[in-house]
Amino acid sequence: MSFTLRSTKKHHERVEFPLNCSVTALQGKKCPNKYPSVFEPDESSIETCPNYFRWIHQDLQQWKTSGITEDMIERGKASAHFRLVIVGGNVYVEKYTRPYQTRDVFTKWGILQLLRLYPGKVPDLDLLFYSGDETKIMRSDYHGPNSTLAPPLFHYCGSEETLDIVFPDWTFWGWAEVNIMPWEDMLRAIKKGRKRTKWEQREPYAFWKGNPHVAKNRLDLMKCNLSDQYDWNVRLYYKNWSKVVDEGFNNSKLEDQCTYRGMVPMQHYWPIRRQDKCRDLKFAVEWGNNHTQQAQDIGKAGSKFIEEILTMQNVYDYMFHLLNEYSKLLKYKPTVPSKARRICVESTACKQKGVWKEFLFQSLVKSPSNKPPCELPPPYEPQAIQASMDKIDNIDKQVENWGN
Repeated sequence: MSFTLRSTKKHHERVEFPLNCSVTALQGKKCPNKYPSVFEPDESSIETCPNYFRWIHQDLQQWKTSGITEDMIERGKASAHFRLVIVGGNVYVEKYTRPYQTRDVFTKWGILQLLRLYPGKVPDLDLLFYSGDETKIMRSDYHGPNSTLAPPLFHYCGSEETLDIVFPDWTFWGWAEVNIMPWEDMLRAIKKGRKRTKWEQREPYAFWKGNPHVAKNRLDLMKCNLSDQYDWNVRLYYKNWSKVVDEGFNNSKLEDQCTYRGMVPMQHYWPIRRQDKCRDLKFAVEWGNNHTQQAQDIGKAGSKFIEEILTMQNVYDYMFHLLNEYSKLLKYKPTVPSKARRICVESTACKQKGVWKEFLFQSLVKSPSNKPPCELPPPYEPQAIQASMDKIDNIDKQVENWGN
């Protein structure tokens, strides 16, 4: 199969470049050199990105004045699992430490898919990535007249106390170790699964299943479970992942967990205080059981958000704009590090086996987009951010007062 795409060919003719792992196709090379570099989408179909894209500006605000230098990248290596460089549409990776499971593989796969979706559009880049659970770059360490400039570090998580640059979670392309499918397949399964039990017939409890030993807050949460002395209206289940794997994930499918009421509130979630989890959870469930229509409306609003707003198209567009805005901050021209190696869809997917290979193939972008990325909205005004934070604080206080 050919991997070429003529620049004169319009994308809406649906030219595909599927993944071919045959020796003939690769001709002894891990990465073929004939990748498409341009595409011509329908420019009349440009839409405005969802409002949450505005947080891209906020996440990069730390470097708006100083820009990003090679020295910052060097100082950030100690916090990163790998360094990823894009030069001329090709991707190169330098590994530092071994990440947990294959989070790094699926994260890099997602970036490779972005290049296939928008060939020739992603600029040259040089970035550091951390694929662990905890946030890394503390804001307080880079505050004050004598402090150094913070290194930019991409990560799945962020908070008000940190400067980690939030990037889409690796599970959008699959989490093979726990049998979570790529997002589009997972979403279809969840939508089908939630129809099995009507809202009114679901178990009237807050529900959680997972491994509590990975975080202090999770261990503390287990105190809220059903016991001989207390019933906090919570059902918590310890998950032994080794046993789950041996059982073939029969009792751990996300689509089978739609029999409980999810308290996700005032609009999409119900705030729970860390220091008073059990009582807050009990009140949240009691409120939902006594206000079934409002609780169902909250559940529907959460479902609607993930179905209509959290689409893979938006995930890719968020990645595109985040990387594009980040590239504008670089004060130097990215070059390939001496210890980096080139990666591509063939070198990533063809060597995998089992469910890992299955998920990579399922999430493969087979053709360039037939439309350009959505249009990035401007940054939030400072007063708008403050108003949003104040609104959340007021809701938290209202729910806290109800619980008290």
